[in-house]
Amino acid sequence: MDKQNVSSVTEFLLLGNSILEKNPSLLFLICSLLYGAILAFNITIISVILADCTLHSPMYFLLFALSVSETSFTFVTIPKLLVTLLTKYQSISFTGCALQMFWFFGLAANNCFLLVAMAYDRYVAICYPLHYQVLMNKKTCAKLIAASSVTGFLISLNIDALIFRLPFCGPNGIRHFFCDIAPVLRLACIDIHLTSIVIIILSAIVLLGTVILIIISYIYILSAILKIHSSVGRQKAFSTCASHLTVVVMHFGCAMFVYLRPKSTSSLDQGMLISVVYVFLTPLFNPLIYSLRNNEVKLAIKKQLRRSFYFQKF
Repeated sequence: MDKQNVSSVTEFLLLGNSILEKNPSLLFLICSLLYGAILAFNITIISVILADCTLHSPMYFLLFALSVSETSFTFVTIPKLLVTLLTKYQSISFTGCALQMFWFFGLAANNCFLLVAMAYDRYVAICYPLHYQVLMNKKTCAKLIAASSVTGFLISLNIDALIFRLPFCGPNGIRHFFCDIAPVLRLACIDIHLTSIVIIILSAIVLLGTVILIIISYIYILSAILKIHSSVGRQKAFSTCASHLTVVVMHFGCAMFVYLRPKSTSSLDQGMLISVVYVFLTPLFNPLIYSLRNNEVKLAIKKQLRRSFYFQKF
């Protein structure tokens, strides 16, 4: 093996936790409550879609996959943050850091591609309603979900390989609460200009590529909605897209600010705070948005609650 590529660093210190923990007990309580809410809301969506046969349609099949992916996404960073806040143990092994980054960006990219699949589902439902059952069957949904996962993790694997083949000679302090790209790259012992360019291109493929596909889908959707003569029909068609659009704006807004903005030393702490929003609030609000703005989901949740209360009586 080339000696230049041998790293002398065996572990990293997550210094971002020190920046965040001005009041560690309070922050631990807030993060724990938020994480509990994330798990409760996403598990509710997952269980309701599984239990209620009226939600066994392509749109909710994709929503189920998104909720599973986002719940898994939170497992990658939040438990480690909570342990650090509780024990002040800031270290993470070199291999652990590589695995954390791989799963984080793999699941994040998977979420992006799933949002594209959901946009395609709305495009087919509104633009080709008579062919919807043929074009968006269970087999097609399974293929879209599998393609999202495989593509997302392949891109993440390439990013991981580019970063962790670099030599890390020390220091080993990461200015973040998890192993994120920019703060880890800054610790490399060699020039990272070319590596940074390749990573930006891969990130742009995921973020800008998926946003462009979603925009194209909604151009066709908007064109089809405007051709509907009934105002009630137009409102109903648009309401089926409102939840998805809200999630898209929040998800991609945070992600683009963190990963496609110009990097600078002064922006690391700002980027870390936006990452906190991205890691906590996106998976928290997504199930809320879909449940509060979707009558079918609300009815299914009420039905499951009534059923659980009924069985508790016996």
